[in-house]
Amino acid sequence: MKSFKLLTFLILAFIVNSCSVYNFTGTGKIDAKTFQVNYFQNNSALIEPGIDRIFTIKLQELIQNQTNLNLTNSNGDLLYEGEIVDYRIAPMTATADQKAAQSRLSITVNVRFSKKNKETDNFEKKFSFFHDYDGSTQLVGSKLTEALDDIFERITQDIFNESLAKW
Repeated sequence: MKSFKLLTFLILAFIVNSCSVYNFTGTGKIDAKTFQVNYFQNNSALIEPGIDRIFTIKLQELIQNQTNLNLTNSNGDLLYEGEIVDYRIAPMTATADQKAAQSRLSITVNVRFSKKNKETDNFEKKFSFFHDYDGSTQLVGSKLTEALDDIFERITQDIFNESLAKW
């Protein structure tokens, strides 16, 4: 019975120790306490007002929700900065009378990631995604919000995976 208790204790100790190395977001143990997300300015040829602010906030929220890191305005252990470099609406398919049956909104964001403690993890990379919608629909109001939510959810998750999860 004594060896059973010892074995149970060792197994529990191993499990508790393992949990500190890996979590469900796939980030493992992050050797940082703070992160900083600088404002992502919209430098695309086609300007949609407000998307730069929306993107910056979405990236901050995703990192806060998936890690224990604290958001800071300066001198963060992890630094995310960059710009929105492309905002494009293009027809995807046409009807017989030469009208767009389906359109696509594509957004590309250039990201520079810096990690104070491990400069080999630093990168500059473009992330992009798209949202298809009915070509007869105007991309305004709730339709625009839905498209931006879809696109930014994917782009921010890709940035998170590239910088912290290493997937």
